[in-house]
Amino acid sequence: MKRRALTVVIAVLTRHLIAAEPENAGLELKQTIPLPGVEGRIDHLDLDAAGERLFVCALGNNTAEVLDLRKGERVHSITGLGAPQGLVYIPELNRLFVANDKGGLCNFYDAKSWQLTGTVDFKDDADNVRYDGATKQIYVGFGAGGIGVINASDRKRIRSIKLAAHPEAFELEKNGRRIFVNVPNAGQVAVIDRDKGEATATWKPEGASANFPMAFDEANHRLFIVCRSPAKLIVLNTDSGNTVTTLDVSGDADDVFYDAKRRRLYAICGEGYLDIIEQTDSDHYKRLTKVPTASGARTGLFVPERDSIFVAVPHHGGQKAEIRCYQVK
Repeated sequence: MKRRALTVVIAVLTRHLIAAEPENAGLELKQTIPLPGVEGRIDHLDLDAAGERLFVCALGNNTAEVLDLRKGERVHSITGLGAPQGLVYIPELNRLFVANDKGGLCNFYDAKSWQLTGTVDFKDDADNVRYDGATKQIYVGFGAGGIGVINASDRKRIRSIKLAAHPEAFELEKNGRRIFVNVPNAGQVAVIDRDKGEATATWKPEGASANFPMAFDEANHRLFIVCRSPAKLIVLNTDSGNTVTTLDVSGDADDVFYDAKRRRLYAICGEGYLDIIEQTDSDHYKRLTKVPTASGARTGLFVPERDSIFVAVPHHGGQKAEIRCYQVK
């Protein structure tokens, strides 16, 4: 009788675990691209969709890696950089823009010849980068507290917008003129008016700090902040700045992305998991599952047009540096 009861309990638990993690919530590892010789931390990524090329900031290696997704291999390395943290590919110019921590240099490269075509000097800690294709302007977080604005066409610095401390991830409104910026050392999210060129409001994450990654659901007026201390997702209403809800996540996240088609969030966490969070509606969220990745894998890129998530895995012990591509179903 005891043996039969134990069998029933195991069967029930097994069914429960399978139901709790349905097919890894629709993720399938489709491609792994090795990065031989790449050491240290890997930071942010961008994609050349037409050319099937992925660009990777190998921060600890002082290189930017160029991967051919068709061949599944690295085809070029830009060397001699100063801890590159952010980059963006500008398709209409076929230029790659790379922001460096050390020295704050931001370099433009011809994405065919890989020749350096221009440099903008922010002096220190050039970090996250965003490109506004409508205005042809590049936004760069830098230094002790600023967002720099560059004209992509002539590679000239237009202006800088002052912040209370160093900016981390930020998001640009497409149907408005605001920029939302994580400023963790000031314990705030800054709201910038692009027309005025200044921060017009600050919002404080409730119950957590070290707010690094950010994503944005503009249609539903929801901003997603992931904090590391403690590890929490905080959802803010962008009309008021008020906290809508909070949710526990895995630790050491450095990238989070919103999938509007599936109403999901993907948080890439250095603890070794990719957390998948479902948006039931704009005010309610639940964690579907956490997909095991690798220790220190905390950056990546979600490409909605390809239904793909790229995860950067650094060299750690027996784990070699590589990029993993997951297909979202």
